[in-house]
Amino acid sequence: MKTLYFDCFSGISGDMVIGALIDAGADPLQMEVELKKLNIDEEYTLSWGKVVKNGITSTKFDVILTSHSEQPHEHSHSHGHKHSHSHEIEHNHSHVHHNHHGSRTYKQIVEAINEANLNESVTNMSLAIFKKIGEAEGHIHGLPLDKVHFHEVGAVDSIIDIIGTAILIDQLGIESVQSSAIPTGSGHIHIDHGIYPVPAPATLEILKGVPIASNGIRSELATPTGAAIAAVLAEKFGSFPAMTVESIGYGAGTKTFENHPNVLRIIIGECQ
Repeated sequence: MKTLYFDCFSGISGDMVIGALIDAGADPLQMEVELKKLNIDEEYTLSWGKVVKNGITSTKFDVILTSHSEQPHEHSHSHGHKHSHSHEIEHNHSHVHHNHHGSRTYKQIVEAINEANLNESVTNMSLAIFKKIGEAEGHIHGLPLDKVHFHEVGAVDSIIDIIGTAILIDQLGIESVQSSAIPTGSGHIHIDHGIYPVPAPATLEILKGVPIASNGIRSELATPTGAAIAAVLAEKFGSFPAMTVESIGYGAGTKTFENHPNVLRIIIGECQ
Protein backbone atom coordinates (compact mmCIF):
# COMPACT_ATOMS: atom_id res chain seq x y z
CA MET A 1 0.00 0.00 0.00
CA LYS A 2 1.47 3.35 -1.05
CA THR A 3 1.93 5.26 2.18
CA LEU A 4 2.96 8.82 2.96
CA TYR A 5 4.52 9.60 6.35
CA PHE A 6 4.68 13.17 7.71
CA ASP A 7 7.86 13.47 9.77
CA CYS A 8 7.04 16.71 11.61
CA PHE A 9 10.19 17.26 13.65
CA SER A 10 9.87 21.02 13.09
CA GLY A 11 6.11 21.29 12.94
CA ILE A 12 3.83 21.51 9.92
CA SER A 13 2.23 24.24 7.82
CA GLY A 14 0.39 24.22 4.51
CA ASP A 15 3.27 25.66 2.51
CA MET A 16 5.71 23.18 4.07
CA VAL A 17 3.43 20.29 3.04
CA ILE A 18 3.25 21.47 -0.58
CA GLY A 19 7.00 22.18 -0.66
CA ALA A 20 7.71 18.66 0.62
CA LEU A 21 5.32 17.03 -1.88
CA ILE A 22 6.96 18.90 -4.78
CA ASP A 23 10.38 17.98 -3.38
CA ALA A 24 9.32 14.31 -3.32
CA GLY A 25 8.51 14.43 -7.01
CA ALA A 26 4.93 15.68 -7.35
CA ASP A 27 4.20 17.93 -10.33
CA PRO A 28 3.49 21.54 -9.34
CA LEU A 29 2.57 22.55 -12.90
CA GLN A 30 -0.28 20.05 -12.99
CA MET A 31 -1.36 21.39 -9.57
CA GLU A 32 -1.34 24.94 -10.95
CA VAL A 33 -3.59 23.90 -13.84
CA GLU A 34 -6.05 22.12 -11.49
CA LEU A 35 -6.15 25.13 -9.12
CA LYS A 36 -7.31 27.35 -12.01
CA LYS A 37 -10.66 25.54 -11.75
CA LEU A 38 -11.35 27.57 -8.59
CA ASN A 39 -11.45 30.75 -10.69
CA ILE A 40 -9.39 32.80 -8.26
CA ASP A 41 -6.11 32.65 -10.18
CA GLU A 42 -6.09 36.41 -10.82
CA GLU A 43 -5.60 36.81 -7.06
CA TYR A 44 -2.28 34.99 -6.75
CA THR A 45 0.85 33.64 -8.37
CA LEU A 46 2.69 30.57 -7.15
CA SER A 47 6.41 30.13 -6.78
CA TRP A 48 8.60 27.26 -5.70
CA GLY A 49 12.32 26.66 -5.68
CA LYS A 50 15.20 25.06 -3.81
CA VAL A 51 16.50 26.62 -0.60
CA VAL A 52 19.02 25.34 1.92
CA LYS A 53 17.85 25.24 5.53
CA ASN A 54 20.66 24.55 8.01
CA GLY A 55 22.42 22.31 5.53
CA ILE A 56 19.36 20.54 4.09
CA THR A 57 18.29 21.25 0.53
CA SER A 58 14.53 21.62 0.53
CA THR A 59 11.74 23.13 -1.57
CA LYS A 60 10.13 26.41 -0.54
CA PHE A 61 6.62 26.96 -1.83
CA ASP A 62 4.99 30.41 -1.77
CA VAL A 63 1.65 31.90 -2.68
CA ILE A 64 2.15 35.51 -3.71
CA LEU A 65 -0.98 37.66 -3.61
CA THR A 66 -1.28 39.84 -6.71
CA SER A 67 -1.65 43.57 -6.28
CA HIS A 68 -4.50 43.99 -8.76
CA SER A 69 -6.67 41.48 -6.94
CA GLU A 70 -8.98 43.98 -5.26
CA GLN A 71 -12.49 44.08 -6.69
CA PRO A 72 -13.03 47.14 -8.91
CA HIS A 73 -15.90 48.49 -6.78
CA GLU A 74 -13.75 48.32 -3.67
CA HIS A 75 -11.11 50.16 -5.59
CA SER A 76 -13.25 53.13 -6.51
CA HIS A 77 -14.70 53.12 -3.03
CA SER A 78 -11.33 53.77 -1.41
CA HIS A 79 -9.95 55.90 -4.24
CA GLY A 80 -10.07 59.30 -2.56
CA HIS A 81 -8.77 57.86 0.67
CA LYS A 82 -5.73 56.38 -1.01
CA HIS A 83 -4.81 59.57 -2.79
CA SER A 84 -5.18 61.80 0.21
CA HIS A 85 -2.97 59.49 2.25
CA SER A 86 -0.64 58.31 -0.45
CA HIS A 87 2.16 57.65 2.03
CA GLU A 88 -0.03 55.01 3.67
CA ILE A 89 -0.48 52.89 0.58
CA GLU A 90 2.72 50.99 1.14
CA HIS A 91 1.97 50.29 4.80
CA ASN A 92 -1.57 49.21 4.16
CA HIS A 93 -0.63 47.01 1.27
CA SER A 94 -0.89 43.66 3.02
CA HIS A 95 -3.73 44.93 5.18
CA VAL A 96 -5.83 45.84 2.16
CA HIS A 97 -5.37 42.36 0.75
CA HIS A 98 -6.00 40.79 4.07
CA ASN A 99 -9.42 42.38 4.21
CA HIS A 100 -10.29 41.44 0.68
CA HIS A 101 -8.84 37.96 0.66
CA GLY A 102 -9.75 37.17 4.22
CA SER A 103 -13.44 37.91 3.96
CA ARG A 104 -14.48 34.53 2.60
CA THR A 105 -16.95 32.52 4.61
CA TYR A 106 -16.77 28.78 5.15
CA LYS A 107 -19.92 28.46 3.01
CA GLN A 108 -18.34 30.34 0.09
CA ILE A 109 -15.24 28.17 0.23
CA VAL A 110 -17.33 24.98 0.21
CA GLU A 111 -19.34 26.27 -2.77
CA ALA A 112 -16.15 27.18 -4.63
CA ILE A 113 -14.71 23.68 -4.05
CA ASN A 114 -17.95 21.96 -5.09
CA GLU A 115 -18.23 24.05 -8.25
CA ALA A 116 -14.59 23.66 -9.25
CA ASN A 117 -15.05 20.28 -10.89
CA LEU A 118 -11.95 18.81 -9.23
CA ASN A 119 -11.87 15.04 -9.05
CA GLU A 120 -13.82 13.36 -6.27
CA SER A 121 -10.88 12.41 -4.09
CA VAL A 122 -9.45 15.96 -4.21
CA THR A 123 -12.87 17.48 -3.48
CA ASN A 124 -13.48 15.19 -0.49
CA MET A 125 -10.01 15.74 0.99
CA SER A 126 -10.28 19.53 0.60
CA LEU A 127 -13.78 19.70 2.10
CA ALA A 128 -12.78 17.53 5.07
CA ILE A 129 -9.74 19.71 5.87
CA PHE A 130 -11.74 22.94 5.61
CA LYS A 131 -14.50 21.49 7.76
CA LYS A 132 -11.95 20.62 10.45
CA ILE A 133 -10.68 24.21 10.51
CA GLY A 134 -14.17 25.73 10.23
CA GLU A 135 -15.47 23.68 13.16
CA ALA A 136 -12.47 24.64 15.30
CA GLU A 137 -12.83 28.35 14.49
CA GLY A 138 -16.58 28.15 15.09
CA HIS A 139 -16.04 26.45 18.44
CA ILE A 140 -13.52 29.09 19.57
CA HIS A 141 -15.66 32.04 18.45
CA GLY A 142 -19.02 30.51 19.40
CA LEU A 143 -20.38 30.46 15.84
CA PRO A 144 -22.21 27.84 13.79
CA LEU A 145 -20.19 26.49 10.86
CA ASP A 146 -21.98 28.47 8.14
CA LYS A 147 -21.34 31.73 10.01
CA VAL A 148 -17.59 31.16 10.28
CA HIS A 149 -15.47 33.75 8.46
CA PHE A 150 -12.02 32.57 7.59
CA HIS A 151 -9.63 35.34 8.57
CA GLU A 152 -6.13 33.99 8.97
CA VAL A 153 -7.12 30.67 7.49
CA GLY A 154 -9.45 31.79 4.73
CA ALA A 155 -6.93 33.96 2.98
CA VAL A 156 -6.18 32.80 -0.55
CA ASP A 157 -2.89 31.19 0.44
CA SER A 158 -4.65 28.71 2.73
CA ILE A 159 -7.21 27.83 0.08
CA ILE A 160 -4.28 27.11 -2.24
CA ASP A 161 -2.32 25.22 0.45
CA ILE A 162 -5.23 22.93 1.30
CA ILE A 163 -6.56 22.21 -2.19
CA GLY A 164 -3.02 22.09 -3.60
CA THR A 165 -2.08 19.47 -0.99
CA ALA A 166 -5.13 17.38 -1.92
CA ILE A 167 -4.27 17.64 -5.65
CA LEU A 168 -0.65 16.52 -5.13
CA ILE A 169 -1.52 13.66 -2.75
CA ASP A 170 -4.08 12.42 -5.25
CA GLN A 171 -1.59 12.85 -8.10
CA LEU A 172 1.02 10.74 -6.28
CA GLY A 173 -1.48 7.90 -5.82
CA ILE A 174 -1.13 7.90 -2.01
CA GLU A 175 -3.37 5.25 -0.45
CA SER A 176 -2.69 5.87 3.19
CA VAL A 177 -1.20 8.64 5.36
CA GLN A 178 0.57 8.41 8.71
CA SER A 179 2.24 11.10 10.78
CA SER A 180 4.58 11.60 13.69
CA ALA A 181 3.26 13.42 16.76
CA ILE A 182 2.89 17.14 16.03
CA PRO A 183 5.17 19.62 17.81
CA THR A 184 3.21 22.84 18.25
CA GLY A 185 5.97 25.03 19.64
CA SER A 186 5.45 27.43 22.53
CA GLY A 187 5.55 31.13 23.37
CA HIS A 188 3.17 33.77 21.98
CA ILE A 189 2.01 34.98 18.59
CA HIS A 190 0.28 38.13 17.35
CA ILE A 191 -2.91 37.38 15.45
CA ASP A 192 -6.06 39.32 14.45
CA HIS A 193 -7.48 39.21 17.95
CA GLY A 194 -4.33 40.22 19.84
CA ILE A 195 -1.52 38.30 21.53
CA TYR A 196 -2.27 34.59 21.89
CA PRO A 197 -0.46 31.66 23.42
CA VAL A 198 1.12 29.03 21.17
CA PRO A 199 -0.45 26.75 20.11
CA ALA A 200 -3.17 29.19 19.02
CA PRO A 201 -6.64 28.15 20.25
CA ALA A 202 -7.84 27.02 16.80
CA THR A 203 -4.70 24.92 16.27
CA LEU A 204 -5.13 23.25 19.64
CA GLU A 205 -8.81 22.56 18.92
CA ILE A 206 -7.88 21.01 15.55
CA LEU A 207 -5.33 18.76 17.26
CA LYS A 208 -7.81 17.24 19.73
CA GLY A 209 -7.22 13.51 19.65
CA VAL A 210 -3.83 13.94 17.92
CA PRO A 211 -0.60 13.30 19.86
CA ILE A 212 1.22 16.57 20.42
CA ALA A 213 4.99 16.62 20.89
CA SER A 214 6.99 19.11 22.89
CA ASN A 215 10.42 20.15 21.64
CA GLY A 216 11.00 23.32 23.64
CA ILE A 217 11.11 25.66 20.64
CA ARG A 218 9.59 29.06 21.40
CA SER A 219 7.84 29.68 18.11
CA GLU A 220 4.63 28.65 16.37
CA LEU A 221 5.52 25.36 14.67
CA ALA A 222 2.09 24.05 13.69
CA THR A 223 -0.30 26.38 11.87
CA PRO A 224 -4.06 25.72 11.78
CA THR A 225 -3.76 24.69 8.13
CA GLY A 226 -0.84 22.32 8.75
CA ALA A 227 -2.51 20.87 11.84
CA ALA A 228 -5.76 20.26 9.92
CA ILE A 229 -3.98 18.57 7.01
CA ALA A 230 -2.30 16.13 9.41
CA ALA A 231 -5.37 15.64 11.64
CA VAL A 232 -7.69 14.86 8.72
CA LEU A 233 -5.40 12.83 6.47
CA ALA A 234 -3.36 10.74 8.91
CA GLU A 235 -4.99 7.46 9.88
CA LYS A 236 -2.31 6.78 12.44
CA PHE A 237 0.16 8.84 14.50
CA GLY A 238 3.39 7.37 15.72
CA SER A 239 6.91 6.47 14.80
CA PHE A 240 8.15 5.82 11.30
CA PRO A 241 6.26 2.81 9.85
CA ALA A 242 7.94 -0.24 8.37
CA MET A 243 8.13 0.53 4.66
CA THR A 244 10.25 0.30 1.56
CA VAL A 245 11.12 3.93 0.93
CA GLU A 246 10.52 5.19 -2.61
CA SER A 247 10.86 8.96 -2.31
CA ILE A 248 11.66 11.61 0.28
CA GLY A 249 10.77 15.29 0.25
CA TYR A 250 11.80 18.25 2.37
CA GLY A 251 9.49 21.27 2.50
CA ALA A 252 10.96 24.49 3.91
CA GLY A 253 9.20 26.72 6.41
CA THR A 254 9.60 30.48 6.38
CA LYS A 255 11.43 30.80 9.69
CA THR A 256 15.02 29.73 10.25
CA PHE A 257 16.06 28.28 13.60
CA GLU A 258 19.54 28.24 15.02
CA ASN A 259 19.87 24.61 16.00
CA HIS A 260 17.76 22.60 13.59
CA PRO A 261 16.49 22.78 10.00
CA ASN A 262 12.98 24.20 9.80
CA VAL A 263 11.69 21.69 7.29
CA LEU A 264 8.91 19.13 7.08
CA ARG A 265 10.10 15.74 5.84
CA ILE A 266 7.75 13.44 4.01
CA ILE A 267 8.59 9.86 3.23
CA ILE A 268 6.67 7.90 0.61
CA GLY A 269 6.92 4.16 0.16
CA GLU A 270 5.29 0.77 0.17
CA CYS A 271 3.94 -0.50 3.47
CA GLN A 272 3.24 -4.21 3.75
